[in-house]
Amino acid sequence: MIDHIGLNASDFERSKAFYTAALAPLGYTKLMEFPGGDGSEKVAGFGIAPKTDFWIGEGPANAPHVHVAFTAKTRAEVDAFYAAAMAAGGRDNGAPGLRPQYHEYYYGAFVLDPDGQNVEAVCHAP
Repeated sequence: MIDHIGLNASDFERSKAFYTAALAPLGYTKLMEFPGGDGSEKVAGFGIAPKTDFWIGEGPANAPHVHVAFTAKTRAEVDAFYAAAMAAGGRDNGAPGLRPQYHEYYYGAFVLDPDGQNVEAVCHAP
């Protein structure tokens, strides 16, 4: 089981705003933030309270780009994630829909974040 993951964000404030909006439909909020300084980077942690499991840190964008998938409880949450991410400046990388090549009920949506990272919300329920 993965405890948490982190990505670099080349424009920290822009990425923080993107993830705040895009992850809200999934129940995620920004739970922690450290301002940086004294040789440390700015970081923000997101999750469903009280657990922070997704972090962004100020720095050069990850290369090669990574893929992060967030669990959605319902297909409506996947749709809401996609709409919120697109409204927050994300770029389409796969509109909400069934992906039967993965399994019969796989319903996902894919967006590219401000740095081009592939971010997904997926529901596995029928």
